Amino acid sequence: MKKGMVMFASTLAGGIAGAVAMWKIKGKKEAVAREFSDKHLSIMLMYNQWLATKQEGKSVVSFFKENGYNSIAIYGMSYVGERLLEELKDSEIIVKYAIDKNADHIYADVDVVSPEDVLDEVDAVVVTSNFYFDAIEEKLQDKVDCPIINFEDILYEV
Repeated sequence: MKKGMVMFASTLAGGIAGAVAMWKIKGKKEAVAREFSDKHLSIMLMYNQWLATKQEGKSVVSFFKENGYNSIAIYGMSYVGERLLEELKDSEIIVKYAIDKNADHIYADVDVVSPEDVLDEVDAVVVTSNFYFDAIEEKLQDKVDCPIINFEDILYEV
């Protein structure tokens, strides 16, 4: 009888522990999925603003020229960073290098360095990953002596 009660209590405790563990795992997966979704919504909204800016006949090049940013670094070489590099390719704005945490795995028309590397002097660092801008800015502020600008802010200023 005692053995049966211990077995029942052990089974019940195991079931409860398993259910709690599954609930926590499900919660983490949902949080990761929500962050991924929010990040990509942010990118889509930025692209929408960029397209609206272009449809108005405006260009981000004018922002850089008006602010005296002749040489820049682009932080984030995913979708937005690649498009920004391409847009600036035949302009007076020089993209000296790009910065990305996955620098070793990125091919681009400019040198790509890690945020931990020594960063050459530029007039501004443009962060294309607006979803993580605050964290990136905090990481870079002691590494560069120039403005760190959220690309999304540029699109609304043009």
